[in-house]
Amino acid sequence: VQVVESGGGMVQAGGSLRLSCAVSGLTIWYLTWAWYRQTPGGERTLVARLRWMDNTGFYIASVKGRFSITKDNAKNTIFLQMHNLTPEDTAIYYCHDDPPDADYWGQGTQVTVSS
Repeated sequence: VQVVESGGGMVQAGGSLRLSCAVSGLTIWYLTWAWYRQTPGGERTLVARLRWMDNTGFYIASVKGRFSITKDNAKNTIFLQMHNLTPEDTAIYYCHDDPPDADYWGQGTQVTVSS
């Protein structure tokens, strides 16, 4: 299984980014997928989750209303649309199925938000 995250970058506060997560080696449609983020010295924490059975999204409080997790089963890709970014969103973002029991983490994509 290989996971490749992309779409990160440096933006000013209030800006937007769309992250992509291309998955190979397994089919994504029947799994719940999630985006996680990690800051330097911090733990990797859940940001958003998309349930496979009904495409219901879950978001942590700090990103609710600003982030949206979606997927394209035909492209085997998961997305995270991020709006109104704040410096507190600065982190490396990773995607993985949820719960992340298997160890196939990608390299992540860096998101840096300047004030």
